Formats: sequence, structure tokens, C-alpha cells
Amino acid sequence: MNRLSNPIISVIVPTKNSATTIESCLKSIHKQSYKNIEIIVVDNNSSDNTKTISRKYTDYVFNYGPERSSQRNFGAKYATGKFLLFIDSDMVLSIDVVKNCVKKTIIDQNIKSIIIPEKSFGKGFWAGCKKLEKSFYVGVDWIEAARFFEKKVFQEVGGYDEKIISGEDWDLSQKIGDKYKIDRISDFIYHNEGKISLLETIKKKFYYAKKFNIYTEKKENSKNLKKQTNILLRYKLYFSNPNKLFSNPATGIGMLFMKTCEFGFGGMGYLIGKRINNE
Repeated sequence: MNRLSNPIISVIVPTKNSATTIESCLKSIHKQSYKNIEIIVVDNNSSDNTKTISRKYTDYVFNYGPERSSQRNFGAKYATGKFLLFIDSDMVLSIDVVKNCVKKTIIDQNIKSIIIPEKSFGKGFWAGCKKLEKSFYVGVDWIEAARFFEKKVFQEVGGYDEKIISGEDWDLSQKIGDKYKIDRISDFIYHNEGKISLLETIKKKFYYAKKFNIYTEKKENSKNLKKQTNILLRYKLYFSNPNKLFSNPATGIGMLFMKTCEFGFGGMGYLIGKRINNE
């Protein structure tokens, strides 16, 4: 294969105390059916052995922070690939993800970024609720965001906005989608939720919601913003498939309760953050 049909793909993984998940993540990259891959790990001052594990799989392990957007942009600067794939340290790639992303760009050179659908897995009741929730988002353009980008286009739009720590993936997809074609593959990324509690989920939503106004106040994001922030539209999406929602009634009810809590505390976080950030 020549360089055009076998380009280098740079897979960039931001980490922070990811020792329990990073090995599975990096193994899944090594096991890809497409082999012309470089792995770049950008760690944010982990206090566990994340870096030690990462160095078993790649020589490119850097230390940089403070948030995912800056880590991803830092990794992109050192990437030599024609295309960039960003995944989190608690994610696992199915075996043909990279191959089918590359295949899309060869068939249609107008495609500059690609959405990879996500499935969740984990331990315990609330992880099951999160798995059910994520299943409703597959194929929904205003929720899913691209992860695979042509590097030249990524650089052209300025990469991830480092001021944004919530909605940064939507923001980047919007910037690229305004100028270039975005497509999708059917192969999945699997997101390891671990064993989560309702309290942890709410606290996480509250934390990110406090910075969400930076995303919402960018005029460029107005195209999908009304849908992304419309809570009733989310419930409509969930109830659009009642057989799926209540295939396990306890999980379905638990998911709806979890989302109601997330929306409530997320709204509080957003209002508090907006007030603080505008002072």
C-alpha cells in the first residue's frame, strides 16, 4: 500500500490517574487491524503508575495539563500522522475502527472528520443505567461528536478550544462541520464507566456544567445548541423507543431518575458558573 492509502494515524490519549483503564485502552489500539499507527499519551500529573503502564506501549508519553482540551492539542502538535484520532483513557476500540475511518477518507476525500459511535459498559446498577442512556444517542447528530480528523483541517480550525472543558467535542465538530463534510462509521468505541454511583455522576455533571456557558455563548454553536440544551427533547428521545427504555423496567426507571438528577444539578451548576464567569 502507498502512503495515500496507508497514512500514519496518530491516536492521542489524554490521561489523569488512569492506571485501572489505560492498559485496556492501549491494548485495543495495538490490536487494530490497521497497523500504521502511532500512540501519543498526554498525562496530567498522574500520581499512580499511568505513565509506567503507557510506556509499555509507546515511547511518546508526555506530561501536560490542565484539562482534556489542552492535552489533546498538545498531543496533536507532536503527531506525525495525516489523521488524528482522540480517545479517552477509559475507552476501548473495536478492532476495525481505524481501518474503517481510513477507508471512508479514501473513498471520499471530502470527508475530513468522522463520528465513531459509543457504547458504555461497567459494573453495578448505575453503570447499567448509563449504558442504556448512551444507547439512545447512536446516530443522533446533535449529540454525537467527531473523534477522527484530518490533521490539516484540525489545525486550520484551531483544534480544541482550551477555554472549554464542557462541550469541547461539540464545539470542534461544529467548527469543522461548518466548512467540511463529516461522516460516520458503524464500528463502536466502548466506554468503561467502571462502578459509578449516583452521587459521582451528579458531581461530575455539576463540575462540567459550571463551565458550560463558555460553549453556549459562542455564536458559532447556535446551530445545534437549542437541541443540545433542550431537556424535554432528551426525554422525547428516550421515550421514542419505550420497548428499549423499559426492556428492564428497573434500569429504565433508574436511568430516567439519574438523568433528572443530572439535569437538575447540571442546571444549578450552569447558573452558578455563568454568574462566577461573568463577574
